[in-house]
Amino acid sequence: MRIRAIAAAVSGALAHTAQLLLVLALFAAAGGTLTGCGRVAEVRARQVADARARQVADAWDDSEAARAWRKGYHPIGEAVDLPEDAFHDISDKLAYEAQNLALRGQLPATPGKNGRVKWESGASLTLPLMEARQAYEAVARGSNGGPHLTVTGVKLGEMTLSTSRGPATVPAWLFTLDGYDTPLKLAAVRPSKPLTPPVKPVAEGSGDTLQLVRTARDGRSVTVLSSHGACDDGPAVDVLETDGSVVLSASVVGTKEGPCTADLLLEEVTVKLNRPLGDRVLLDAFTGRPVPYERS
Repeated sequence: MRIRAIAAAVSGALAHTAQLLLVLALFAAAGGTLTGCGRVAEVRARQVADARARQVADAWDDSEAARAWRKGYHPIGEAVDLPEDAFHDISDKLAYEAQNLALRGQLPATPGKNGRVKWESGASLTLPLMEARQAYEAVARGSNGGPHLTVTGVKLGEMTLSTSRGPATVPAWLFTLDGYDTPLKLAAVRPSKPLTPPVKPVAEGSGDTLQLVRTARDGRSVTVLSSHGACDDGPAVDVLETDGSVVLSASVVGTKEGPCTADLLLEEVTVKLNRPLGDRVLLDAFTGRPVPYERS
């Protein structure tokens, strides 16, 4: 799963490069001189970035997309809950990471077509249930002869995970693993359909430049995966907070002298907020879309 997430982040980072070039063109066209006037260029770039963040916030706040976001089921936490004592040894850990599972027995039929997501506020949402076969294949894609985990039983139960509307109790497939006292859980309902943003991306076809890694328990910070190159000092993420949204703007800082490779680096950046995220929409300034959760 992490390989797919990193691949998505890499794709987004390449789009991010194109977006940065567009930003440079924007403030150069506005009269900034890049050669010999680094400070002027920096100020203009900051102005462009701030204006873009404000544009995204204004478009989303009180929009139909924001209202749909708050009514939907959008996980911002891991859809897989590992056994409490995972893992017993390195072999089991490697087996899980390689998704090398072996099924002993039969998968059960799905009891009904729909399941209910329930929030602490009392709100709920009915969504289609994922069949046991689909759930098993989502965590058991490995097929090599190395270490494996044995699934000895499967049943439908529940799990709690973080969503854009706070903690929710959701239907989950529970996989009993040989040698473990508690099951591996996988959410049995899929997230609501992606929303149509009320604002266009900086560049058409741009990917996700940021991936959400986690939200602090108190909601006062978010950690995102951001990209940068081998010839800079690392990523930076600025934030614009409004009553309805939190807009993150990714960039890179500094440059390094000497030969430069084409390496693409990914780094976690923690952004502190003035108040808890709550049900505000976490947005990427470049794409104009909600920051996707990076599923490991």
